[in-house]
Amino acid sequence: MKRLSLQFILLFLFAGASILSGGEKVGTTSFQFLKLSLDARSAAMGGAAVSTVKTSEALYWNPAGLRRTNGFDVSTSYIDYFLDVNMYSSSASLPVGQSTAIGLFAVVVDYGTIEVTDANHLGFNADWTYNPGLTGEVIHPTASVFGISLAHSVTDRLTFGISAKYLREDLTVAKGSTISFDGGLLYETGWNSLRFGLSIKNFGPEVKFIKESYPVPETFAAGISAYLFSPDEALLMQTSSQSLLVSYDLSHPRDYDQQHHIGAEYALGDFLFLRGGYKINFDEEGLTYGFGVKYSNFRLDYAFDRFGSTLPGVHRLSIGYALN
Repeated sequence: MKRLSLQFILLFLFAGASILSGGEKVGTTSFQFLKLSLDARSAAMGGAAVSTVKTSEALYWNPAGLRRTNGFDVSTSYIDYFLDVNMYSSSASLPVGQSTAIGLFAVVVDYGTIEVTDANHLGFNADWTYNPGLTGEVIHPTASVFGISLAHSVTDRLTFGISAKYLREDLTVAKGSTISFDGGLLYETGWNSLRFGLSIKNFGPEVKFIKESYPVPETFAAGISAYLFSPDEALLMQTSSQSLLVSYDLSHPRDYDQQHHIGAEYALGDFLFLRGGYKINFDEEGLTYGFGVKYSNFRLDYAFDRFGSTLPGVHRLSIGYALN
């Protein structure tokens, strides 16, 4: 198992290096929705989540994080995106034995309805009203992702994870599907709460639409996080019932320059969570913020993502349940 783990780590680093060696190629990848933050907690923290996620939502960021769940965990999220586009995602994870965890996840994108237009239909109707080209046909494009994940602890500090995903997009006039993989590493330094994470997302073959093929948005990310103050394992000081988690991720998408994610989460006990973040080197995104509430085994998280002065902000809502 240790030899297999070493081979996985070497392959992981090689794949990451191949992504980092590429330049900025905006608009050259398909399945752009794969680049969005799905769960509300991570989105509120600016997407700085490679080393911080500890629920089944780790499946979206770093599958190695599944080993941080203590029992069965399930979560579902909703994103109210632009132009009537809605996204729904669900994840579930379960520890198996002392050092392994498995997970399942699904994402569905609803692009809304689109009225079809055609230049041949331009003109005036029988009642002299103008027809801007509407044919009367309405289409409903969709996209979906279904995946399965496995995480395994090599030592008490080092964990690796891998996910296999089936991607499909139906644009009515063209359909495409492919298989891609996510990989991740998580390293507990043993020094207070300092933690490192690495992840590769959407690593796989190109997807073909009609006659042309396009790559999926491969992304390599490295993250670091720690508690500045908390009841235990704090970098600065210990407190009785409050904590402050800070995190930073450096990500490099296949089709863009390096991007930076900064996040923070203030917790009052294990009940109320206030979060904020900032994204650097994004076209429109910048400030993010949100909150979370936890009661018994249930949790509720909300996030708001600003998109500059032109586009409306994006709301996210997540509901989760953990059976420890």
